[in-house]
Amino acid sequence: MTEVKASMAGSIWKVTVNRGDVVTTGQDVVILESMKMEIPIAADTNGTVQDIKVSEGDFINEGDVLVIIE
Repeated sequence: MTEVKASMAGSIWKVTVNRGDVVTTGQDVVILESMKMEIPIAADTNGTVQDIKVSEGDFINEGDVLVIIE
């Protein structure tokens, strides 16, 4: 199980995956909006999305878990 975590604080602009999706290393799973910039957050492993811990519009802090990949 791998947790994809936020690299900085900001708002969730878009979630680009769904539960059950197969993802590859480097694939964007969430797009974060911070300081009026869109910052893609990518999967750091291959696997299947087990859980999505955030919703679009949520404010998150650095280190918060966004997606769980197994």
